Amino acid sequence: MTATAENIQIAEEDALRADLYDFLGVLLAHPPSADLLKQAEGLTGDDSDLGQAIQALSRIAKATNARSVESEFNTLFIGLGRGELLPYASYYLTGFLNEKPLATLRSDMARLAITRAQNVYEPEDNIASLMEMMAGMIRGRFGKPADIAQQKEFFNKHIGLWAGHFFADLEAAKNSVFYAAVGATGKAFMEIESHAFRMTTE
Repeated sequence: MTATAENIQIAEEDALRADLYDFLGVLLAHPPSADLLKQAEGLTGDDSDLGQAIQALSRIAKATNARSVESEFNTLFIGLGRGELLPYASYYLTGFLNEKPLATLRSDMARLAITRAQNVYEPEDNIASLMEMMAGMIRGRFGKPADIAQQKEFFNKHIGLWAGHFFADLEAAKNSVFYAAVGATGKAFMEIESHAFRMTTE
């Protein structure tokens, strides 16, 4: 997604949320580089479900390499014809690709001034793009930072209905090793976000 704003100050808690959305988005968009794996090695977490998942991600990052993770990524998401998982909202919500959830997302993207980058050819309702969009809304990359009501609306319409199921599937996928920890991290984060948005007033 293309960004239009820089150096916007947001609350530290929101910056941390945006960082995690961005991190998940990068890991799910393409195989991580050696440098990104090195960053993952340095992650630390607390005793919460999310913290433990992040600790596991760090441990696995230390025990693997970029070539192995690239092979895992290709098996999970590309494969011969198709990968083990189809990480698209339309597929998870309707059983088919390029269905109404994608059309609804495109309409909301136009309203929010979010445009697809020219070098991206995946349908916009893939999980990596949605993680990036959410981070961009929080940080104000597409204009001013979205307030909590706007974040809640976007999350509930385009992410909350299916992303937790996708991350659970990723965690349990037979070819997941590094990405099992990515799945556990994403699943725990989606649960936190869903709970937090439920606690906000309309």
